[in-house]
Amino acid sequence: MPYPLGHVNAYLIEGETPILVDPGMDLRALEAALLALGIRLEDVGDVLITHHHPDHYALAGRLEAMGKRIWLPETEIEAGHRFWLELERWIPAGRQELLLHGAPRALADEMEKSLRLTRAKVHPPKAPRGFSGRFTLGGRDFLALPAPGHAEGQAALLLDGEILLVADALLKRISPMVARWPYSENNPLKSFLETLDRLAGVPAEAVLPGHFEGFDLKMRAQEIKTHHAERLAATRAALNEGPKTAWEVSLALFPDLSDPTQRRFALAETLAHLAYLEAKGEVRALEGTPRRYAT
Repeated sequence: MPYPLGHVNAYLIEGETPILVDPGMDLRALEAALLALGIRLEDVGDVLITHHHPDHYALAGRLEAMGKRIWLPETEIEAGHRFWLELERWIPAGRQELLLHGAPRALADEMEKSLRLTRAKVHPPKAPRGFSGRFTLGGRDFLALPAPGHAEGQAALLLDGEILLVADALLKRISPMVARWPYSENNPLKSFLETLDRLAGVPAEAVLPGHFEGFDLKMRAQEIKTHHAERLAATRAALNEGPKTAWEVSLALFPDLSDPTQRRFALAETLAHLAYLEAKGEVRALEGTPRRYAT
């Protein structure tokens, strides 16, 4: 996959017919991986997608055109899936958001170019089916667990009451990005921390994440919560010297990033932490453009 992580974990679930979870972005790589298991892509009937980020969702439309039934969380059909269908509507909103929070115009220009290039790689399904709660596919029992934060409509999947596919709600080697975008909820970090608590209480025998290897669920949830507590403290500290734009705070929190896309993601993550602190009354947004925050 053409992103820094380099890969996504796609899962094949055996059943009356094989079921795919999060098929990734590369159709040839997917077909090769299935053949290595003695499975042809033609044998797959259902494809479950946990959230709308391209590394999980991009092949959905192509697989649908091949006759696969595409399943998305019901919440994601109304959130992230709609984002890809209405991208041209959101590009001006994204540009306005960047400039409002102090980002340079060059970053807004990069955002437009980057999103359109990404959209060319993303194939939204025309008629996705929604899942929620308990459901059965291919003779296997699933429980969809809401897991917002990293993506507003993301869902984890508990398979047969034993195996938890956590998508990108928790990852072992990095903390999943929690960002505020114009099209998403206003306080995604609050939702994310609630997701960690909810999933940490699931009595799963195995944990299968969207990237990297598995982990101890409760331990990793606590590690990620500690990380965000430290990031929130650093966000407050960045405002100690006086009011700053979210862009200026992001430069303090993520000083070593030079790639424009990563800088944009850093700003969106900074906005998520500022929104969380603002909701708790620990910082306030000042009037004016660009917008500044103060303690």
